[in-house]
Amino acid sequence: MARIILITGANRGLGRELAAQLAADGDTVLLSARNADAAAKAAEEISGDVHPIQLDTSDQESIAAAAKKIEVEYGRVDVLVNNVGGLFDYEQQPSTVDLGKVQDVFDINLFSKWRTTQAILPLIRKSANGRIVNVSSEAASLTRMGAYTSAYSASKAALNALTRALAAELADENIIVHSASPGWTATDLGGEGGRPVAEGAASIKHVVNLPASAGTGGFYQDEEILPW
Repeated sequence: MARIILITGANRGLGRELAAQLAADGDTVLLSARNADAAAKAAEEISGDVHPIQLDTSDQESIAAAAKKIEVEYGRVDVLVNNVGGLFDYEQQPSTVDLGKVQDVFDINLFSKWRTTQAILPLIRKSANGRIVNVSSEAASLTRMGAYTSAYSASKAALNALTRALAAELADENIIVHSASPGWTATDLGGEGGRPVAEGAASIKHVVNLPASAGTGGFYQDEEILPW
């Protein structure tokens, strides 16, 4: 039976490419985006079993409506990929960064994923092999963290902490939770110089497909474990 995979922020960039890769493998992909038209357009352009879902991760009502729609039409979610993220800025040094901007970074990179997970978790619990994949970053590794991009790095490190906490809470329910880093990728966020989007998406896809024997609460990039 095909897995039902919900990907947030999937109308472009890494999310869209991941949707295409998973659909090519035979999964049923729920391609969500803040804008319904953008989600529909992206879904139409991808071959396979891909369905658009309007889901604004900053809006609790939008998330609840999406969860209800998915429950009615599909009954469960096997994998939630929390892909939405952004606000990467090389000027985010900790001594000078505008803390208002830091709050914005945390909202999109941490709280958007947290509120979405809480709303979708009841549907994941209906799966025989539930899984949550939080799209993180190698910049979240405390052993690699530097002064630049401090707001982005701190928000992703907090996301990793959420991954570990969820993994611990849900382990007895056999729901697996991991963080996945796509590496520096040439998306609108990553900019020029990054590697092809297909490679970054493949790094996330590997985590989506990890066997249960790999355990839970891991942090991966390119099929390798990253240091926390």
